[in-house]
Amino acid sequence: MADDAQDRQLPATARKIEKARADGQVPRSRDLGHLTALATGVALLAALAPRWTAWAGQLLSDGLRFDAQLLARPGSMSERLAEMALQMLIGIVPLGAVIAAVSVAAAVLSGGWNFTLKPLSPQLGKLGPIAGLQRMLSPTHLAEMAKACLLAVLLGAVGLTYLHAQIGSFSTLTSQPLPAALASAGALVQGGLTLLLLVLVVFALVDVPLQRHLLAKRLRMSFEELKKEHKDVEGNTEVKAKIRLRMREMANRRMLAAVPKADLVVMNPTHFAVALKYDEAAMAAPRVVAKGADLMAFRIRDAAQKAQVPVLQAPPLARALYAHAEVDQEIPAALFGAVAQVLAWVYQLRGSMAAGRAMPPPEVEVPAGLDPGAPKPVPEA
Repeated sequence: MADDAQDRQLPATARKIEKARADGQVPRSRDLGHLTALATGVALLAALAPRWTAWAGQLLSDGLRFDAQLLARPGSMSERLAEMALQMLIGIVPLGAVIAAVSVAAAVLSGGWNFTLKPLSPQLGKLGPIAGLQRMLSPTHLAEMAKACLLAVLLGAVGLTYLHAQIGSFSTLTSQPLPAALASAGALVQGGLTLLLLVLVVFALVDVPLQRHLLAKRLRMSFEELKKEHKDVEGNTEVKAKIRLRMREMANRRMLAAVPKADLVVMNPTHFAVALKYDEAAMAAPRVVAKGADLMAFRIRDAAQKAQVPVLQAPPLARALYAHAEVDQEIPAALFGAVAQVLAWVYQLRGSMAAGRAMPPPEVEVPAGLDPGAPKPVPEA
């Protein structure tokens, strides 16, 4: 366990954080929930104290009023109790609903909205006594238990101190009229809750960032986990390399199959070869049907010679076409003149071969800046 914790030194990736959220692991602060619930209760008590005091006094007065008719009809007692219970629920349930809604909103603000049923699914691996003991003795669980005990001790100490200080005020409530006693009791309770609220504020300010830190610590990754996740996302590098190799071989076979239909192969004797085709009726400009470097260039040359396609040794034009033209696309407009010159030579070559005459190759000029192998001009001193 210690070695595993030492290996997990890398922060969690976005993918692992999303997976943890899907599993229900989000930073939630219980102290923040307690704080919002108590703060909402105190705020509602302060805002609605006069109305609630009058309502509670009237309800208590009605309940203690002696009615002789109840003795004549014993069954009416249960009806009256049910009516009073309903009135109490009408006054208390909205308060509980507001407190619950504010607590849920605070939880959403602290950790974001996350709806998942996965934490409710049975996990048989956690039923073992050894696993349960490990969770109970884990540093995180012990820290949470110590924090909860400290909070309970502080709340109890503050509550006892406040009750001891206000014991005289509480004892005088019995001598006051009912409305005044209810108002005084509400003020005393509000003061005690305010003190408890201050304690919870301190704990919430510490617990919210603490929960974020603990979650980030639990989600830390080792180098092997990061490597495995990268492999899962990006795919196995060996498999991807084999796929790229297979695709390159298929592309090379398609190009070699197109070479016999080409009109000309322009070649640098040792490095590059580009096969061109031009159909005046179907193409607006000559098109590259195949190109290759090194070994692929020789394979294009051999396929062209086997199919009796003319091969022209024009290194500047071959380098320019290889650098600026793509397979199955038309040549750049800047190379129209040079390519037209070699195509004219091809047409003349066909005629001279039919007549039995030799046709010398043309001297092809490539526009400046298109030949990547051309020597760069030396700046003047």
